[in-house]
Amino acid sequence: MRLGLSLGYQTAWSTPADHLALAQEADRLGYSVVWAAEAYGSDSPSMLAWMAGQTQRIDVGAAVMQIPARTPAATAMTAATIDALSGGRFRLGLGVSGPQVSEGWHGVRFAKPLGRTREFVDIVKLAIARKEVAYDGEHYTLPLPDGPGKALRLSFHPPREHIPIYLAAVGPKNLELAGEIADGWLAVFYAPEFADEHLAAVAAGRAKAGKELAGFDVVPSVPVVVGDDVASCAELVRWYAALYVGGMGSRNQNFYNQLATRMGYGDAAREVQDLYLAKRQRDAAAAVPMEFIDRTSLLGPKERIAERLREYAASGVTTLSVTLFVADRDSGVQTLRTVAEALDLSGVGE
Repeated sequence: MRLGLSLGYQTAWSTPADHLALAQEADRLGYSVVWAAEAYGSDSPSMLAWMAGQTQRIDVGAAVMQIPARTPAATAMTAATIDALSGGRFRLGLGVSGPQVSEGWHGVRFAKPLGRTREFVDIVKLAIARKEVAYDGEHYTLPLPDGPGKALRLSFHPPREHIPIYLAAVGPKNLELAGEIADGWLAVFYAPEFADEHLAAVAAGRAKAGKELAGFDVVPSVPVVVGDDVASCAELVRWYAALYVGGMGSRNQNFYNQLATRMGYGDAAREVQDLYLAKRQRDAAAAVPMEFIDRTSLLGPKERIAERLREYAASGVTTLSVTLFVADRDSGVQTLRTVAEALDLSGVGE
């Protein structure tokens, strides 16, 4: 199992310099990839191109580039460009985002996300492979049939004809799609104890494509808090868990809430959502079960983290990307070092 670093996006309490320093430390420590995210603030490709020019070995990955934010061709151009700038170190993570961001921020209908994702990935692959981009789908038609456009191909030669593609997937159908058309899965709230169901869906998709699960990159983003007291460490993750389980999407369309329910936390998930949507965020955070936080995070001293890393590796994780819940840059650097030491202690590192 390899390590990665999930930086998320820029917030009121982070700076580009902070993120660069963490990426550079992860590079020095031998982490395999650093991921940047986007929602409706900082975008991921700008951050990744900037970091690619100031790191040496570490891969730079989009987790994710939003499908409703760009055309497939524009996404392929960006991916090929960053791959060239980085010397072949780019990984393209894609996701449909959620109804609120897709329709409220990008003005793109959220309907039929699976079909749109499949067609989007098809076109991206055509473009990066420098094939003529001609496509006749339900959601995308290239070139337009009633205008002067013609099928084009990417006008420069990127270092690779295939850039690894990852899908951010939560539900079973999307997991199956990831297995079928992608090279990896970007997971959230991944608990080793509940991994079999998720990976069975991925394996079904791999079988559709005539492939086995071997070679498919399973990449959960896992909160990490280092400290002597596990319960105190968990407190730092509560607000994050409450935001996703309670406040992401609408009451009827919150994929993270549905995931928590499938994991056996249905009653708690409903309570967290009710409280969060009633603007009682503090109570919502308090209602997140400690067991849920512990199962989906790395909490406690180095030795306990090492044991959990063994469990993640045994469940099928191939790249574990840590999300740092720290107060400042120095604490983040120290946490990266502690997790790297824990991986050595665990004996499951590559």
